[in-house]
Amino acid sequence: MKTVEAKKLLTERFGEEGSKSREKFKEEAYSYYFGEIIKNRRKKLKMSQQRLAEIVGKKRPYISRIENGEDVRVSNLLIVANALNLSLQLIPQ
Repeated sequence: MKTVEAKKLLTERFGEEGSKSREKFKEEAYSYYFGEIIKNRRKKLKMSQQRLAEIVGKKRPYISRIENGEDVRVSNLLIVANALNLSLQLIPQ
């Protein structure tokens, strides 16, 4: 069984750290991750996309795009997270 280092694999597939392609990958990965958190929380609360959209003043397709990682802006993410009783925490590195 061959093992591969994650950093090496990321470099091979998405370019060197700091490159445009690597940054694009990171952005898409974060969007997907946040979308999954939103979707899982909404389902845990037994809330439909339509109901969440009504609460935050958006249309249902917008919620779908967030959950699919297609449209995750920080300002809107905060609004949706708040509606789902989620908190975002920014911590200095």
